Amino acid sequence: MIKQGSEVTQMDKQQAKIIMAGFGGQGIVVIGNILARGCVIEDKNVTGMVSYGAEMRGGTANATVVLSDEEIASPYVVHPTHAIILNHPSLDRFEPELVEGGLVLLNTSLMQRDVERKDLEQIKIAATEIAHELGNLKVANIVALGAFIRHTGLLKMKSIEQGIGTLFAAKKPALVGLNLKALAAGAARSVFEPATAKASLG
Repeated sequence: MIKQGSEVTQMDKQQAKIIMAGFGGQGIVVIGNILARGCVIEDKNVTGMVSYGAEMRGGTANATVVLSDEEIASPYVVHPTHAIILNHPSLDRFEPELVEGGLVLLNTSLMQRDVERKDLEQIKIAATEIAHELGNLKVANIVALGAFIRHTGLLKMKSIEQGIGTLFAAKKPALVGLNLKALAAGAARSVFEPATAKASLG
């Protein structure tokens, strides 16, 4: 079992509006699926939505998940509190949309610049590079998820491990072990950077 670090973000955990974005084929929907399974395990409320089509034009594919301890009024996410960004075009598209004081995870393997906003917390992980070391580029999304869970503490790492097990065990049991290794690698090799400027109080 992966141990969660004590270094978690200071954002309100009561309701998290998470966007996950990258190229088509990077497993964006899988991340959302596993997060949703983790919510069910922990008896949290969860909704999710997927945006199809953009990846066909070489742009970004994205999905959103809202998780909360209370009832969720709407599944729509206009300004996410958290972002898991797996490619550079997604950073350009979604960095401006994050709430003030939000958090962004970057797959630094595919970024051409740093985050420009000073009010955002950051998690940095070379997800694609680590996935290559593990022998399968398709697990870069799980590497990123491991980093995200370690530093946000939105869900327990054990719940994510269980979610991976239930997702892959039925159809592709051989992939369970690989994905758990990817999750652990992301948790172990990620870096958290606090915001360098405070968000305004409105």
